[in-house]
Amino acid sequence: QGARMKAVYLDGGTVSVRETAAPRRRKGEALLRLIAGGICNTDLELQRGYYGFRGIPGHEFVAEVVETDDAKWIGKRVVGEINLACGQCAWCRRGLGRHCPRRTVLGIVKHPGAFRELLTLPQENLYEVPATVPTEHAVFIEPIAAACEILEQVKFAGGEKVAVLGDGKLGLLIAQVLLASGLAVDIY
Repeated sequence: QGARMKAVYLDGGTVSVRETAAPRRRKGEALLRLIAGGICNTDLELQRGYYGFRGIPGHEFVAEVVETDDAKWIGKRVVGEINLACGQCAWCRRGLGRHCPRRTVLGIVKHPGAFRELLTLPQENLYEVPATVPTEHAVFIEPIAAACEILEQVKFAGGEKVAVLGDGKLGLLIAQVLLASGLAVDIY
């Protein structure tokens, strides 16, 4: 029957912990043991029915590499890019895999999430967490990366005044990123 593990499962608005099969690592993937996971508004919306989601959520995480093709990663504390691009389409060939129309997304679109004892991600999606960064800070790397993406999508003039609408976790992280980049920020 294979190895078993516990996982958080969403189904029809119900949250439960289930016993499930441990994932099998494929070539090019890493098997990860969850250390910490963060719950974001997307997870709450999935629980409320967003995307008609049913399965294992979670995309903000810190994990330890248990098994992978490259032994230097074993035992490393990591976070990961949540978009799993197809690698074949025009978007991927232009280096825009995060926007690949055929991508899967950890814990959101067709890839079981991080709220389980063991998970898999492509090794190329992993980023080592420096020893100087505590786990409780590292779990914020994914939402901070999302906040930083705004600086890639919109070109701001230095010192420009901007408004951030929303004071949730992502809104506050966006405000901090914009402030750190030299913009004057108002939060509403």
